[in-house]
Amino acid sequence: MTTPTIPVSRKKLWLAAIKPPMYSVAVIPIGVGSAVAFAETGIFDWSIFIMFITAAILIVAWVNLSNDVFDSETGIDVNKHHSVVNLTGNKNLVFWVANALLAIAALELILIAWWQHDPMILELVALAVFLGYTYQGPPFRLGYLGLGEIICFITFGPLAVCAAYYSQNPAWSTANLKASIIIGITTSIILLCSHFHQVEDDIAAGKRSPIVRIGTKKGAQLLLAACIAVFAAIARFIIEGHFPQWTALSFLSIPVAVQLCHHVLTYHDQPEQVKNCKFIAVNFHFLSGLLLGLGFIWGQSAL
Repeated sequence: MTTPTIPVSRKKLWLAAIKPPMYSVAVIPIGVGSAVAFAETGIFDWSIFIMFITAAILIVAWVNLSNDVFDSETGIDVNKHHSVVNLTGNKNLVFWVANALLAIAALELILIAWWQHDPMILELVALAVFLGYTYQGPPFRLGYLGLGEIICFITFGPLAVCAAYYSQNPAWSTANLKASIIIGITTSIILLCSHFHQVEDDIAAGKRSPIVRIGTKKGAQLLLAACIAVFAAIARFIIEGHFPQWTALSFLSIPVAVQLCHHVLTYHDQPEQVKNCKFIAVNFHFLSGLLLGLGFIWGQSAL
């Protein structure tokens, strides 16, 4: 008697549900904030960095799982076959696994705060987690009002990047705040791109995403403007002396931004063609953030 194998299609559904590439949204803000702190102090604590990265990944896992739970309650994921709730058929189990991951992350952050004898990092992350909950969680469900991109910008930009900086250097930094703006925009771009292919489902569930509000064509134009803003801001911060010249390395991610914008501008109103654009957006976010962080590290002497 042979052991039955899992169908390939189901494996793909689980892979899509787990969303491995999406965890770059946890790694990049922590990496960039820590890189800026190293650039300004020349000091780097690997134990804190690894613990913070782990906690950030667990928090993003909590966000993804809890969002699946909350979306299952509104019916917006009825056609989303790779929803963890739809795959398991057990909403309660998914809910408690999500909360367990969040609890582990909280313990790691409490330990960092205890080492530093400073609760600031806990306060910053707690605010980020609360805002993350308001995105889909009842009674707020602010994502259904079209506020998801704003929440995403704040949580993965200023809050996450500043918390990472503070974990390495308990102080505040103008350069780091400006870097957090870049990361906030590129993270919000990922969320924006996730809406293009599900306009009908969003409308049916009463979700007023930016793409539902302004349409796919203007949404594609907004995406182009956001990508241009990223590089314009980096150039300005370099000219002003807030960023070291090495951060111009991030311009090497321009081809990915061009690929993303061209793809969305071409297929914005064709769900099956445009649905993969969020993965191109993830590539853009990861590459631009990685190069920005390396620019700070290599340009340490310039700050």
